[in-house]
Amino acid sequence: MTAEEIVVPPALVAAQVRFRGAAGRAWVDGVARTAAEFLDRWELRRDGPTRSGVAGLVLPVVTADGTPAMLKLQDTDWDHPGEGLALRTWAGDGAARLLREDPETWTLLIERLDPDRDLRSVEDDTAAVRVIALLLNRLNAHTAPPEIPRLADKAAKMIEDTPAAAALLADPAEGRLLRRWADMLAEVAPAAGDRLLHWDLHYENVLAGGREPWLAIDPKPLAGDPGFELWPGLWNRWDAAAPERTIRRRFDIMTEAMGLDRQRAAIWTAGRTLQNALWSVEDGERVLDPVEMTIAEVVTRRG
Repeated sequence: MTAEEIVVPPALVAAQVRFRGAAGRAWVDGVARTAAEFLDRWELRRDGPTRSGVAGLVLPVVTADGTPAMLKLQDTDWDHPGEGLALRTWAGDGAARLLREDPETWTLLIERLDPDRDLRSVEDDTAAVRVIALLLNRLNAHTAPPEIPRLADKAAKMIEDTPAAAALLADPAEGRLLRRWADMLAEVAPAAGDRLLHWDLHYENVLAGGREPWLAIDPKPLAGDPGFELWPGLWNRWDAAAPERTIRRRFDIMTEAMGLDRQRAAIWTAGRTLQNALWSVEDGERVLDPVEMTIAEVVTRRG
């Protein structure tokens, strides 16, 4: 197959240009050629339409021995290194299996799950959150390899960046809230842990599988405390009608299933909210997201 036969979805092009500018444009201009190269090198046959996310191009393929798989191409991003290493470490325990990897280009050949059935298809919210918690329990049971970025380093940088970001917020009360989260984070940051975290296990990153009902994909690996993993499960499928009750129920389910200390998990969740807020301020936002403020307020409320 030639590069000309591989169509890069416009949404991927737009996302790369928006978030990475000229570097993103250069990557999307060359990704079809890279895909064609690996289809040939690894003796793969196309087996379905091209798919994409914000950062990667995914091609359903069949290997020379008839195994269905997904060829994933992504730009090297040194802020989030190690997807292949994480999948290799988990070895299929709660996540899709890694079949092949090219460390130079970060091209991956991954076990094919059902791309058309993710956890959003589970209508029972309690059951869906429990699936996430039980998967995280398995993934976090592994010690992170030394090459994986450390939550301790991320937390220290977040605490350092908070005063400047707080000063940019339009509402001084929100600035004080940002500093409060940073103070809370400072309590747990010295013991940030060494578990292999997924860091992004939201509903769309849990797909139906053949060998297991549900498996995780697309990690942003981090070494740290599993309490830092809860935020996507609290935010997914937001219930505006009963947000506090929903957050509390989900938090209870996840901390119990994962065996977490509730107070530490609440602080790490506030830290995750701080991280999101710092990213937003860096992108030009001058107000905090009300949903994220609600999550942090509910889980850290005493009593």
